[in-house]
Amino acid sequence: MTKKIKIGNCVIGGGSAVAIQSMCNTRTSDVAATVEQILALEEVGCDIIRVAVPDEASAEAISQIKKQIHIPLVADIHFDYRLALKSIQNGVDKVRINPGNIGSEEGVRLVAESAKAHGVPIRIGVNTGSIEKDLLQKYGPTPEAMVISAQKHIDMLTKYDFDDIVISLKASDVNKTIDVYRLMSEKCPYPLHLGVTEAGTFLGGTVKSAIGIGSLLKDGIGDTIRVSLTDDPVKEVIVAKEILKALGLKNDLPTFISCPTCGRTNIGLIPLAKRVEEYLNTVNKPITVAVMGCAVNGPGEAREADIGIAGGKGEGLIFKKGEIIKKVPEENLFDELVKEINRM
Repeated sequence: MTKKIKIGNCVIGGGSAVAIQSMCNTRTSDVAATVEQILALEEVGCDIIRVAVPDEASAEAISQIKKQIHIPLVADIHFDYRLALKSIQNGVDKVRINPGNIGSEEGVRLVAESAKAHGVPIRIGVNTGSIEKDLLQKYGPTPEAMVISAQKHIDMLTKYDFDDIVISLKASDVNKTIDVYRLMSEKCPYPLHLGVTEAGTFLGGTVKSAIGIGSLLKDGIGDTIRVSLTDDPVKEVIVAKEILKALGLKNDLPTFISCPTCGRTNIGLIPLAKRVEEYLNTVNKPITVAVMGCAVNGPGEAREADIGIAGGKGEGLIFKKGEIIKKVPEENLFDELVKEINRM
């Protein structure tokens, strides 16, 4: 079991629930746009949010952003330890750094001491692209090199009596991601932040993330997750929630099931299923909802669903736990289903 660490009002590690993280794609110095995006992410279930801090204006914006959001805020820092110090002073809840690239050893010491004084954890982020040259020459861009690099960075912080540490070791290659996290989990007690970096656009990135993150979570590895997509960050959170639900790690939200359609389907099932799935992103009930194309897949195969639809010819049945409760014209199926869900 990993070390328990507090990030603002969120606790990770030590057997805590897996936390969902995302990252804003706004300019952090644009406070209004950044807050608007964070509030949208909160609404779909984001637990922790990270923002880029490439300059002093972004570090200064931290305090204003913090006043308007409700989830922990993480500052992503590269190259300049002074930006980490400024972010900590302005109330950030966690700092993400690579200790090897933020300046001198004195810079690392100052960040460690400030973070400790303010109760701010530090995430050490090692990617395949940030491995030191000597390790690359000796090992290549391998899981072993990444783990050694991470351990060097851990030692930089613990040297100054700082151990509120989170580790990430991301690769864009799914198999390498799985291998490096498995290796690291055997060697360190710190919480692990999982993700397949640069995973791609929505379809490919979702598949890679589900395989990489899902495999590790199934092994009991991982305390926070981020699905990295070249898309709206809201979609990152929705995909992350689906991964956790599929593994039985998030049971307080709806589960959606639907059939793949076949020649027996006589209603517009695909647009109906998409509409129901989108609606369920706004529902906070631990229920299973089914949208099925016919009676074979409806009250039969989806008997265990709490509520569902089985399509007919221009109409459909609404059923609960396999029992039919009403027959509804196709054009009213969505509205009637929503009414029934609201009664549950």
